[in-house]
Amino acid sequence: MNLSPKRQQGLTLISIIFILGLIGFFVLLTLKIVPIYLDHGKVKSALEALKATPELATKSEFEIRDSLTKRFSINYVYDVKQEDIKVIKHGNYVKVDIEYETVVKLVGNLSALAEFHDTVEAGQE
Repeated sequence: MNLSPKRQQGLTLISIIFILGLIGFFVLLTLKIVPIYLDHGKVKSALEALKATPELATKSEFEIRDSLTKRFSINYVYDVKQEDIKVIKHGNYVKVDIEYETVVKLVGNLSALAEFHDTVEAGQE
């Protein structure tokens, strides 16, 4: 049986395993990273709901933090801690700043880090 290189076609077993490994890695990466951004969407929606709150500028820092904590609890957001939330008040001006990071373990000692920073302002300085 004389096989010439022109007649040989297809992938070898090693190349198929390599391609399946790459596809598996990207699927794993997607399944680990997408929930991080879904949680960040919940944080942004909580901030937008806070901004839509009537008379936000007259509320105390405790009331603002309590409102955010309740919204995060309802939406199962556990990545934002109290020390990540900064509330700045000057008269009728309120600025709520949330800066946090999330680390997700991928495989072995490989992890993914995502950093987020969101700000909401209300009132007049």
